[in-house]
Amino acid sequence: MTIQIDTREHKFELARIQRQIERRGVKTFLQKLDVGDYMNVDNPNLIIDRKQDLQEVVSNITHQHSRFQRELIRAMKSDVQLILLIEHGPDIQSLEDVWFWDNPRLEKSPKATTGEKLYKAMVTMQKEYGIRYEFCTKRETGKRIVELLGANDGKER
Repeated sequence: MTIQIDTREHKFELARIQRQIERRGVKTFLQKLDVGDYMNVDNPNLIIDRKQDLQEVVSNITHQHSRFQRELIRAMKSDVQLILLIEHGPDIQSLEDVWFWDNPRLEKSPKATTGEKLYKAMVTMQKEYGIRYEFCTKRETGKRIVELLGANDGKER
Protein backbone atom coordinates (compact mmCIF):
# COMPACT_ATOMS: atom_id res chain seq x y z
CA MET A 1 0.00 0.00 0.00
CA THR A 2 1.09 3.56 -0.71
CA ILE A 3 -0.40 6.59 1.03
CA GLN A 4 -0.58 9.95 -0.66
CA ILE A 5 -0.21 12.85 1.78
CA ASP A 6 -1.51 16.30 0.93
CA THR A 7 1.26 18.86 0.43
CA ARG A 8 -0.62 21.34 2.64
CA GLU A 9 -0.39 19.12 5.73
CA HIS A 10 1.41 20.96 8.55
CA LYS A 11 5.14 20.35 8.13
CA PHE A 12 5.95 19.52 11.78
CA GLU A 13 2.99 17.16 12.03
CA LEU A 14 3.79 15.70 8.62
CA ALA A 15 7.24 14.50 9.69
CA ARG A 16 5.84 12.85 12.84
CA ILE A 17 2.97 11.11 11.08
CA GLN A 18 5.00 10.11 8.03
CA ARG A 19 7.52 8.37 10.33
CA GLN A 20 4.67 6.57 12.13
CA ILE A 21 3.20 5.36 8.84
CA GLU A 22 6.50 4.28 7.30
CA ARG A 23 7.45 2.36 10.49
CA ARG A 24 4.48 0.14 9.64
CA GLY A 25 6.03 -0.71 6.27
CA VAL A 26 3.78 1.57 4.23
CA LYS A 27 5.21 3.89 1.59
CA THR A 28 4.20 7.55 1.43
CA PHE A 29 4.60 10.44 -0.98
CA LEU A 30 3.54 14.08 -1.01
CA GLN A 31 1.11 15.39 -3.62
CA LYS A 32 -1.81 17.79 -3.40
CA LEU A 33 -5.19 16.23 -2.61
CA ASP A 34 -8.44 17.98 -3.56
CA VAL A 35 -10.00 16.82 -0.29
CA GLY A 36 -8.47 15.76 3.02
CA ASP A 37 -4.92 14.86 4.00
CA TYR A 38 -4.29 11.09 3.53
CA MET A 39 -5.37 8.65 0.82
CA ASN A 40 -4.50 5.08 -0.13
CA VAL A 41 -3.70 5.37 -3.85
CA ASP A 42 -5.41 2.01 -4.40
CA ASN A 43 -8.68 3.34 -2.90
CA PRO A 44 -9.16 7.04 -3.81
CA ASN A 45 -12.76 7.00 -2.57
CA LEU A 46 -11.71 6.85 1.10
CA ILE A 47 -9.80 9.85 2.43
CA ILE A 48 -8.76 10.95 5.91
CA ASP A 49 -8.82 14.59 6.98
CA ARG A 50 -6.69 14.88 10.15
CA LYS A 51 -7.67 17.38 12.84
CA GLN A 52 -5.21 18.16 15.65
CA ASP A 53 -7.94 18.36 18.30
CA LEU A 54 -11.54 19.37 18.98
CA GLN A 55 -10.51 23.04 18.99
CA GLU A 56 -9.60 22.73 15.30
CA VAL A 57 -12.99 21.12 14.63
CA VAL A 58 -14.68 24.05 16.41
CA SER A 59 -12.73 26.46 14.24
CA ASN A 60 -13.67 24.58 11.05
CA ILE A 61 -17.34 24.49 11.96
CA THR A 62 -17.62 28.08 13.22
CA HIS A 63 -14.94 30.45 11.88
CA GLN A 64 -14.12 28.59 8.65
CA HIS A 65 -17.57 27.16 8.03
CA SER A 66 -17.88 28.13 4.34
CA ARG A 67 -14.46 26.72 3.40
CA PHE A 68 -15.06 23.55 5.42
CA GLN A 69 -18.53 23.09 3.95
CA ARG A 70 -17.15 23.47 0.40
CA GLU A 71 -14.63 20.71 1.15
CA LEU A 72 -17.37 18.39 2.45
CA ILE A 73 -19.52 19.08 -0.62
CA ARG A 74 -16.51 18.45 -2.91
CA ALA A 75 -15.98 15.09 -1.18
CA MET A 76 -19.64 14.15 -1.56
CA LYS A 77 -19.75 15.11 -5.24
CA SER A 78 -16.58 13.09 -5.87
CA ASP A 79 -18.12 10.04 -4.16
CA VAL A 80 -15.44 10.18 -1.45
CA GLN A 81 -16.03 8.78 2.04
CA LEU A 82 -14.34 11.38 4.21
CA ILE A 83 -13.11 10.38 7.66
CA LEU A 84 -12.22 13.10 10.13
CA LEU A 85 -9.46 11.66 12.31
CA ILE A 86 -9.33 13.83 15.42
CA GLU A 87 -6.16 13.62 17.52
CA HIS A 88 -7.73 14.92 20.69
CA GLY A 89 -6.35 12.49 23.23
CA PRO A 90 -7.46 9.62 25.46
CA ASP A 91 -10.45 11.44 26.96
CA ILE A 92 -12.30 11.67 23.60
CA GLN A 93 -12.67 8.24 21.98
CA SER A 94 -16.08 8.53 20.31
CA LEU A 95 -18.48 11.11 18.96
CA GLU A 96 -20.60 10.67 22.08
CA ASP A 97 -17.63 11.73 24.26
CA VAL A 98 -17.64 15.14 22.53
CA TRP A 99 -20.92 15.97 24.31
CA PHE A 100 -19.05 15.98 27.65
CA TRP A 101 -15.97 17.89 26.41
CA ASP A 102 -15.00 20.87 28.56
CA ASN A 103 -13.77 23.48 26.12
CA PRO A 104 -10.92 25.28 27.93
CA ARG A 105 -11.89 28.52 26.15
CA LEU A 106 -15.11 28.66 28.18
CA GLU A 107 -13.04 29.91 31.14
CA LYS A 108 -12.22 33.13 29.26
CA SER A 109 -15.28 33.44 27.05
CA PRO A 110 -18.76 32.25 28.05
CA LYS A 111 -19.68 32.40 24.34
CA ALA A 112 -17.16 29.70 23.42
CA THR A 113 -18.57 26.49 21.98
CA THR A 114 -19.60 23.88 24.53
CA GLY A 115 -19.12 20.16 24.05
CA GLU A 116 -22.89 19.76 23.69
CA LYS A 117 -23.10 22.37 20.90
CA LEU A 118 -20.08 20.90 19.11
CA TYR A 119 -21.55 17.39 19.35
CA LYS A 120 -24.83 18.58 17.80
CA ALA A 121 -23.00 20.40 14.98
CA MET A 122 -20.86 17.34 14.27
CA VAL A 123 -23.90 15.05 14.16
CA THR A 124 -25.64 17.46 11.77
CA MET A 125 -22.60 17.52 9.48
CA GLN A 126 -22.38 13.73 9.63
CA LYS A 127 -26.00 13.44 8.50
CA GLU A 128 -25.76 16.11 5.81
CA TYR A 129 -22.40 15.17 4.29
CA GLY A 130 -21.89 11.51 5.20
CA ILE A 131 -18.60 12.12 6.99
CA ARG A 132 -17.31 9.73 9.61
CA TYR A 133 -15.48 10.61 12.83
CA GLU A 134 -12.63 8.64 14.33
CA PHE A 135 -10.52 9.61 17.33
CA CYS A 136 -6.97 8.86 18.45
CA THR A 137 -4.00 10.17 20.38
CA LYS A 138 -1.03 11.75 18.60
CA ARG A 139 1.00 8.59 19.26
CA GLU A 140 -1.59 6.49 17.41
CA THR A 141 -2.16 8.70 14.35
CA GLY A 142 0.01 6.84 11.85
CA LYS A 143 -1.28 3.46 13.00
CA ARG A 144 -4.92 4.63 12.75
CA ILE A 145 -4.35 6.09 9.27
CA VAL A 146 -2.94 2.78 8.06
CA GLU A 147 -5.79 0.82 9.70
CA LEU A 148 -8.51 3.11 8.39
CA LEU A 149 -7.13 3.13 4.86
CA GLY A 150 -7.06 -0.66 4.84
CA ALA A 151 -3.55 -1.91 5.35
CA ASN A 152 -3.68 -3.28 8.88
CA ASP A 153 -2.09 -6.68 8.49
CA GLY A 154 -1.84 -7.22 12.24
CA LYS A 155 1.95 -6.84 12.27
CA GLU A 156 3.59 -4.25 14.46
CA ARG A 157 6.59 -2.60 12.84
